[in-house]
Amino acid sequence: MSPVVELTDAEVRFGTRTLWSELDLRVEPGEFITVLGGNGTGKTTLLKVLLGLLPLSAGTANIAGRPATTGHSDVGYIPQQKSLDETLPLRGRDLVGLGVDGHRWGLGFIRRHSRRAIVDRLVADVGATAFAHRPIGRLSGGEQQRLRVAAALAGDPKVLLCDEPLLSLDLPSQQLVAGLINRRRKVANTAVIFVTHEINPVLRYTDRVLYLANGRFRLGTPDEVINSKTLSDLYQTDVDVLKVRGRYIVVGADEEANETGHHHHHHEEPA
Repeated sequence: MSPVVELTDAEVRFGTRTLWSELDLRVEPGEFITVLGGNGTGKTTLLKVLLGLLPLSAGTANIAGRPATTGHSDVGYIPQQKSLDETLPLRGRDLVGLGVDGHRWGLGFIRRHSRRAIVDRLVADVGATAFAHRPIGRLSGGEQQRLRVAAALAGDPKVLLCDEPLLSLDLPSQQLVAGLINRRRKVANTAVIFVTHEINPVLRYTDRVLYLANGRFRLGTPDEVINSKTLSDLYQTDVDVLKVRGRYIVVGADEEANETGHHHHHHEEPA
């Protein structure tokens, strides 16, 4: 099987500043890659490259054997939870409908399956049937994120690009949304690239970690990357990593290094 995502010798430069370079990344079908690093290290930039919104300065980016472009039919995108205006005249299911409309379905497919039926099925798949008819601005953050997952799955993507989709959610919602993303991977063998500043909520699902820092990176299993030696080398300062009850706690001289650990103690969870 060929990789779903393939970055070869990839580099992004802004003026004289290189965010990262010589990045080789091959993501197999069904693989869950967690992308870590402090603010400004190029995590979101990586997603923009894969979404076709930003050209590489060097190297190539392919998705499902074709160059990364906007509107790529094999890509699903799950953004951060943003608070929406309560008066927005948009129901939860309308958000999913927009996801359906964003894909060029064969006319035969639409004739056989009405748009309403497609939306209904996507809504049901994320357990949102009970609230999908309500105005989206009145839904909780966790409910909104379930619908954003449904919208991202509308085109039956081969890869899900996730931009901190658990940010600002409470712990039960974090677990639920992460579980939905992982279930999609198990059911459809969809690859996942999951950008986050906090690995613990998705640690049990993570196959490999891409850790960006100071224009450099490390790629490997969580234990290969998130350890005192590797992170100290990456940050070029002393970083201590403790693993407690299946969670990583990162303690370092560099504030950025602490991004990976737990600032929010109420979010801690035994794995």
